[in-house]
Amino acid sequence: MRDNQQSLKEQKRLSALLKLKVLDSPFETIFDTITRMAGDVCGTPIALITMVDDKRQWFKSSVGIGCIKETPREISFCTHTIENDILLEVPDATQDERFWDNPLVTGNPDIRFYCGAPIKLPMGENIGSLCVIDTKANYLNEHQRKTLEGLAILVSQLLILREINLKNSNLDLQ
Repeated sequence: MRDNQQSLKEQKRLSALLKLKVLDSPFETIFDTITRMAGDVCGTPIALITMVDDKRQWFKSSVGIGCIKETPREISFCTHTIENDILLEVPDATQDERFWDNPLVTGNPDIRFYCGAPIKLPMGENIGSLCVIDTKANYLNEHQRKTLEGLAILVSQLLILREINLKNSNLDLQ
């Protein structure tokens, strides 16, 4: 029964994500601004806005990882973030049994620190995360955590407005 509930929850989450029509869309300045702010406030060299679909973690916005646009879901830290409604903070990934052998930890980009806030839609679906990453062990203070959570809420609201604008522009074309 629990597996069936989890499966239905995942189907609902994926449906909500697809409805946004954000996957594989171009970078947008407003999301890039939020990503940069998250990295600046948290003092990390890497910051991402991710969307987690059934097979991958795709980056709507990224700072500090070069031209990488996605990673497989099975190695994604953000997959763990979307499973709960709270911030996921991993002070040292090499010491965490969920991640110590992850290729993103053992190789490029050499993740040590990760902190992700779920991007939650109004009906409760966690579709991705706003996360910050460092190549050295770290932790956030309370102000940084609250700011990251607030910026994730802002990302959610902007995605909803983006969807509304897309619908309205499609209506105008018909």
